[in-house]
Amino acid sequence: MTALSVAVLAALAVFLVLYVTLIGRRRLAQRTTTVVPVPPSPPADSPGAVRFGPVEAIYVSTTLHGDWLARVGAHGLGDRSHAVVTVHGGGAGQAGVLVERDGTDDLWLPVSAIRSAGLAPGMAGKYVGADGLVVLTWAVPEADGVPAALVDTGLRPRRPEDRGGLVDAVRHLLADRQSPHSQQHQQHPEQQYPHQQYPHQQEAR
Repeated sequence: MTALSVAVLAALAVFLVLYVTLIGRRRLAQRTTTVVPVPPSPPADSPGAVRFGPVEAIYVSTTLHGDWLARVGAHGLGDRSHAVVTVHGGGAGQAGVLVERDGTDDLWLPVSAIRSAGLAPGMAGKYVGADGLVVLTWAVPEADGVPAALVDTGLRPRRPEDRGGLVDAVRHLLADRQSPHSQQHQQHPEQQYPHQQYPHQQEAR
């Protein structure tokens, strides 16, 4: 076999791998488009004052809540990317978590949608161990006829000390929003979405 033949076969093999990967991603996106609504856009005006961050991180993935292998391919939620994460709250601006992602749309998690924050060793095929991921559980609001869906978003801060700080900042944001009249947000995710299994999330240390 000549060197040219080897090169052609190698190029064909690479093409087939890329083609299969692309088809798989398209099918995943199609399957989850009717399950997970389009996420809300970041606020047009300035969000609230920065409470924590900016934090450099890796946006790992978003999965269906209760199944950290069920990656959401729709709306770019399954695409890993570099990100900058900030927690906003207070003042006249909106409160929530802003995830500015490279190469794709930014992700805005309004505080009204966030259910919990914790640490985990891995998700969606990415295992880092030692509580290396920050996992935010939140409800993507209903949009375009697709009902609200509970999901888990995984972030890996570049600095280990930012993991606990990010979790604490989100929890403080949730605590500030809670009141005796907002019983819905004091329930656990599995009570609001009984059809979805609530996985064990390890507490921040």
